[in-house]
Amino acid sequence: MNAKSQSETVLWREGGTPVSALFDDPYFSLVDGLAETRHVFLAGNDLPARFRAGFHVAELGFGTGLNLLATMVEWERAGIAGGMRFTSFEAYPMPASDMARALSAFPELAGPAALLVAEWGRGARRFTLGPVEVEIIEGDARQTLPGWPGHADAWYLDGFAPARNPELWSPDLMREVARHTAPGGSFATYTAAGFVRRALQDAGFQVERIKGHGTKRHMSRGRMPG
Repeated sequence: MNAKSQSETVLWREGGTPVSALFDDPYFSLVDGLAETRHVFLAGNDLPARFRAGFHVAELGFGTGLNLLATMVEWERAGIAGGMRFTSFEAYPMPASDMARALSAFPELAGPAALLVAEWGRGARRFTLGPVEVEIIEGDARQTLPGWPGHADAWYLDGFAPARNPELWSPDLMREVARHTAPGGSFATYTAAGFVRRALQDAGFQVERIKGHGTKRHMSRGRMPG
């Protein structure tokens, strides 16, 4: 796959859940996707407790933008002075109309969701959303992440399921995630797949398996020493 991204085709399950046609996997939990984001990615990275001015979240898999919006809301609730950064790597960007439809499932996010969809619809991939400086890097993360100059304080590893999208969970890519993590930085992901945990541990993270969201038994999180 080359670095250039392709637009995603979205299918809709009964109940309004968006599903990737390419990977045959839903974009968020069938049981309250916002609660899943808060449990897995925010709490999994000990957020908002670790927030500070200039905090940098990076993500594999932007999808609907739900994780960005949930993070922005928690940042504003925490009342942190200054802003934060959010960088996401996305190979198959979702059309703006599908993004709007997906996010309509979360009335609590209606205001920031409208702002995000407006930016997305005009083709913006670098923009400011409230207190958050956002950058979406399109293309295959295996090609785009190695040249990225940033170092994240927290990673959201949110690609489609490893069994369906193994490229986004490869040992080489997990090493790049580790290489682009600040000392003392963290990751969290919904998957507890053994090969993913081993790859992250081999890359330098201290990895643990904890309780997952809803009916999912386990998830993974970890910290980089230092």
